[in-house]
Amino acid sequence: MLIQFSVTNYKSFRDKATLSLVASNYDKKVREVDNVAAFEDFSFRLLKSAVMYGPNASGKSKFFEAFNFVRHYVRDSATDFTAGDKIPVEPFLLDETSNNEPSEFEVIFLHNGLRYRYGFELTEEKVLSEWLYEKATKEIELFYRDEQSITTHPKKFKKGGVIAKQGFVRDNQLFLSRAVQFNDEISEYLYSSLSKLRTLSGLDEKGFQGYTMSLLDKADYKQKILKLLEAADLDIEDIEVEKLDTNNLPTDLPKSLKEFIKKESLDNEKVFVSDVLTKRWKYNNKEEKVGHTHFSMDDMESSGTKKFFALTGPIIDTLENGNTLFVDELDSKLHPNLVEKIVSLFNSKSLNPHNAQLIFNTHNTNLLDSGLLRRDQIWFVEKDSCGSSELHSLSDFKKIRKNEALESNYLRGKYGAIPYLEFFNSFTSKFLEYENEG
Repeated sequence: MLIQFSVTNYKSFRDKATLSLVASNYDKKVREVDNVAAFEDFSFRLLKSAVMYGPNASGKSKFFEAFNFVRHYVRDSATDFTAGDKIPVEPFLLDETSNNEPSEFEVIFLHNGLRYRYGFELTEEKVLSEWLYEKATKEIELFYRDEQSITTHPKKFKKGGVIAKQGFVRDNQLFLSRAVQFNDEISEYLYSSLSKLRTLSGLDEKGFQGYTMSLLDKADYKQKILKLLEAADLDIEDIEVEKLDTNNLPTDLPKSLKEFIKKESLDNEKVFVSDVLTKRWKYNNKEEKVGHTHFSMDDMESSGTKKFFALTGPIIDTLENGNTLFVDELDSKLHPNLVEKIVSLFNSKSLNPHNAQLIFNTHNTNLLDSGLLRRDQIWFVEKDSCGSSELHSLSDFKKIRKNEALESNYLRGKYGAIPYLEFFNSFTSKFLEYENEG
């Protein structure tokens, strides 16, 4: 489970911003069983979901991009970066100094009953520092990197020590990623854990629809996907995937189309998905079922149906395996009631026995008064006067009544993180003046 993620000097975040999934003690007895997973060995409890609110361009998506950068850089730096390649990190650009300063990222998480703290500091030229700590009862340094000087734990990170001494890590590579290539055991399972922290964009379901389609080949997953579609009241009886064998394409297909099909084939399989079909009931004029018909997912289903179908795979897989799922703009194209039900899946002890986590941003303020979320699960992002994003939790506000109307108070600006729209009044009057002059 994710415990905490911090970012400094990345895109719209100039100063350090930290999202903590550690449950506060302000209402320990409220919604404790479902929303929180307790870990007695560490004397803390972790939240199963968290939501971010804020105006457009406040930095909500940038925070998710920061996490995605960490995930991809850990995964790819050892394999995709050659000597001299620039690191695709973007510092804060709206002041005179941050552009010349390093960006920093740190993630703290649980794995196999141990607490790990991993982070790094870098510029687009090189990794300046990198660290990994393990904690059971006392925090132990597994390795620390100061540019090309790397110290490792002599027993717990033995193989990594050999890699460090032989100088197998380039300036633009992460030591953790490089250690994975040499089959270092700790690095491998930490790499695996970080890879399971997924980030999705809710604005474009195409990016994860393919993953859901791949799960349809597994009977147990397909049944769960269909059950979730049924629960969403979409009237879909079945899902069928039309596939083409890329080794047996029609001879009259244009060469460019054949190349496209082979390039876009699922994973490394020799299969290209030409369409996804939804199976629906047909009715006679007496409203009796008389058979089935099929709709093309791309051409005939609504944008909301397409998005929810695409989400079902990552949602079910995350719940099944106790992973963490970030969804940017979860509410886009989806009904507010459906968004509420998605959140309730993760907050449920019976439906989420493996303590999976959902972290998302939204403009759906209905959730604030839904009773689903504790105060420490609600976060706000807003920019200061210099354009730097700041992150704070509702639990930071000390004088909030137990039954406070959170939605209305948020919309009137009590907690910040709403757009300043006073200029709309002057715009309206000026617009009317131009119209009248015309």
